[in-house]
Amino acid sequence: MSTHAIAILPGDGIGPEVVAAGLAVLHAAADRFGLTIRATEYPMGAAAVAAHGDPFPAVTRDGIRHAEAVLLGAVGDPSLDAAPRHLKPETGLLALRAALGVYANLRPVAAHPALAHASPLRPERLAGTDLLIVRELTGGLYYGEPRGNDGQVAVNTLRYTRPEIERVARIAFEAARGRRKRLLSVDKANVLETSQLWRAVVTGMAAAYPDVAVEHIYVDYAAMRLVTDPSSLDVVLTENMFGDILSDEAAVLAGSLGLLPSASLGAGAGLYEPIHGSAPPLAGKDVANPIGTIGSVAMLLRYSLGHPAAADAIDEAVAHALGTGARTRDIARDGDAVIGTREMAARIVGRIRQRTPAGSAGTA
Repeated sequence: MSTHAIAILPGDGIGPEVVAAGLAVLHAAADRFGLTIRATEYPMGAAAVAAHGDPFPAVTRDGIRHAEAVLLGAVGDPSLDAAPRHLKPETGLLALRAALGVYANLRPVAAHPALAHASPLRPERLAGTDLLIVRELTGGLYYGEPRGNDGQVAVNTLRYTRPEIERVARIAFEAARGRRKRLLSVDKANVLETSQLWRAVVTGMAAAYPDVAVEHIYVDYAAMRLVTDPSSLDVVLTENMFGDILSDEAAVLAGSLGLLPSASLGAGAGLYEPIHGSAPPLAGKDVANPIGTIGSVAMLLRYSLGHPAAADAIDEAVAHALGTGARTRDIARDGDAVIGTREMAARIVGRIRQRTPAGSAGTA
């Protein structure tokens, strides 16, 4: 029997609700496949500021060091919008990524046929959409120094090194090799020196992947291509800020931010989280879509714990729930029966358990 230690960071707003849903699904999959999950909860974000005066406190820093993977809900609270930078939940999130050493963010985006109505794009444009955005996560404008704002002049620094580009590009090339063997590298090489280095590094690495077709495009054209010809895209590789923007834009293809998972990978424990924010107005109302978090749990099983069959079972259960009409309010049409966060999780858990062989092991 495999035993795995997972750090749970519920965070703020709807984070605790979607994480509870994700954990219910994780334990159901663990039951089915004979895994033991030791899940330990730690504070993060605004909740951690309230309890510890730090969005990423020492207790959480210590806890993640002993985990194989980290599951995060969401961080952010408007009460801290005007707080000093060191108290902002988003500062804690950047520190969490740096502490884990996760440098590649993977965001899969697929258009489910049953949810074609939820996207503003026409169904014929959506047909066949199945792409993976690979975003560099620990460099670029979000981390570059010097930075500051004195009220008259604000400065951010965009910086990349060859090793930073190589390591994330390697993950993207390998992902493309296992998919449809097409890599789209996004930059702004016509005006940015960092993008010129990015393009040169990716071009040089392509020789080691002769089976992968590489295309370079500017970020503005990439944004247009996402919504005009998404089915032509396979793996999209880009730097930190461009990836942040493009992956949120790609959410319209699936129909809702609530549907999309992500995995952040590096040399150690992976970080798994839905791409949506904390949505404080929705907190405690049992209305948030938990599928992004549930999909993140599937990625956790696949990438960090090495149990692809369990991940596949979750993905199948999500597809079954959507295919049989399960709808939270963000993906419902007029006249659809709307269910809440807990009920959506329960239906997915039920599908997994329905297919559970007798005598399977439990979880702790």
